[in-house]
Amino acid sequence: MRHYIEEVKLKSGARGLLINVPGASVMATRVQFRGGLRYAKKPDLYEIAHVVEHLSFGANSKYKSESEYEAEFTKNGAYHNAWTSDLSICYETECADFEWDRILDLKRLAICEPKFNDEELKSEKGNVKAELTGYLNDYNRLLWPRLQQSIGERVENLSERLKTLPNIELKDIREHYRRTHTAKNLRFVIAGALGFSRRRKIIKMLSNWELKPGERLEVPLDDLHSEPAVLIRRKDASNITFGFSFITPRRLDSACTIAMSCLNHILTGTMSSRIFGEARRRGLVYGMGSSLNLDESKTSWDFDGEVDEENAEELFDLIRHELSKVLSGDIEEKDLEAARSYCLGRFQMSAQTVGQIADLYAEEYFKSDEIENYSRIPDIVRTVDKTEIVELARELIDSNVFGFTAVSSCEKSLITSLADRLKL
Repeated sequence: MRHYIEEVKLKSGARGLLINVPGASVMATRVQFRGGLRYAKKPDLYEIAHVVEHLSFGANSKYKSESEYEAEFTKNGAYHNAWTSDLSICYETECADFEWDRILDLKRLAICEPKFNDEELKSEKGNVKAELTGYLNDYNRLLWPRLQQSIGERVENLSERLKTLPNIELKDIREHYRRTHTAKNLRFVIAGALGFSRRRKIIKMLSNWELKPGERLEVPLDDLHSEPAVLIRRKDASNITFGFSFITPRRLDSACTIAMSCLNHILTGTMSSRIFGEARRRGLVYGMGSSLNLDESKTSWDFDGEVDEENAEELFDLIRHELSKVLSGDIEEKDLEAARSYCLGRFQMSAQTVGQIADLYAEEYFKSDEIENYSRIPDIVRTVDKTEIVELARELIDSNVFGFTAVSSCEKSLITSLADRLKL
């Protein structure tokens, strides 16, 4: 969808993007604060950001309860949600164009004028506990925090997070909110039919959000290192659910990210890919994939999947073989051209709705305050070459920061053996 971007810097210190999508019938809003799990004041309050997020659409200065606020917010079909990560608390809304100002003001109430109370705190602590307890049965959610811990990231795993919930009191909620929900710590992305007069009104409304000035909180930095493979033993795990990461201590730029996306497509993207496709042909694995994940100070090349114990060694020998071929420059032009074509298609599909456009820009802007120039992406994709891919793969694998975690009932020696097979 055709769209136009304007960056706005408010006098309060808040910053954001207004994205004009001419003719749009929907408005999408994303508001982010650096105030996620890693910004807890003390380790024994680690889960507090998640609880603040759950309380975000509860009682406020105008509505006495979550149910009253919800009824008003959704009466014309509007949608809202919130999520918490290691670094962020993000509030999302989407609504029909005709009620954008009503919804934006309701969002202001939730973010700027919450009325935290003991009754809702007790309720939401219970809901968070139920959520995290459910994740204990999701092996992928089990393994990735443990992998992060193994390479030196100061995060908590699910069991540790659950133990912090009883420690959280109302005073802690208010302290975390005051420290993180400040004007200079706020970033926003608003997309919709934003003509000149509407943009002026939005800026005026946002300028009236009453938040203390505060500061943009710094991103925590970790001393990353490699550790031996980790096994999370689960007696009921019939297969091996695994994840491993090669990490470089820098944030790759867009061109590098696109090049690695092409490589991921070649290796695991389709039924004809060199690792996943071949593993499927041999009957080794039902599903596995690879992806690139970036934060402010590092980039990780992640692989994950699930494999039978009896097929595990053959699968990892295949992974090692194909990664070794990449490092030696063995990438066929026909495979690279197919990957370029796939990336171009996915790019064109990534901005079909107003919400997708908002998310597209928010991902980078919330992390770095940078505005990605997506109009140049097709040209970057077309120029991806083998030399660039090989150099990036070598950088990630040779950085000597490697993590491997598995959830299984198998012996630890097998997991260690699988990790050792990936030493290239």
